[in-house]
Amino acid sequence: MEIERKFLIPKLPDGYDAYPHKELEQGYLSTNPVVRIRKSNDTYTLTYKGLGLLSREEYNLPLTKESYEHLRPKTDGILIHKIRYLIPYQGDYTIELDIFLDSLAPLVLAEVEFSSEDEALAFRPPDWFGEDVTFSSMYHNSTLSQKKQAIH
Repeated sequence: MEIERKFLIPKLPDGYDAYPHKELEQGYLSTNPVVRIRKSNDTYTLTYKGLGLLSREEYNLPLTKESYEHLRPKTDGILIHKIRYLIPYQGDYTIELDIFLDSLAPLVLAEVEFSSEDEALAFRPPDWFGEDVTFSSMYHNSTLSQKKQAIH
């Protein structure tokens, strides 16, 4: 089960680029249900996500590079390319700061994962977070992959 909140980031925080990061490329074989392939540096994954906004089922299966390359041209929509920074917050959390590239630039989103819905709803984000878009499917990556122009 994945439980997370998602926020728009109007301005990048100072020092974000000092944190560990990875380059992600992902595409969607299906958006209903969500079936995604992802390259994260040199790791390849196939993911299934169930329905939901705050919480939903999520299953990850490893792929080989060859399997990923075989499935890549079969994605429906654009390939999402982004840099993800992993920023520790309040000792218990990791902010996943996603800076989107290519046709989705200059979109920046932050996600924080939780162990329960109560914990997620009680979370107080840092001041540099913008609008909470957790309950808007418009900001799901699967939805963004269907956009042909940037989101502003």
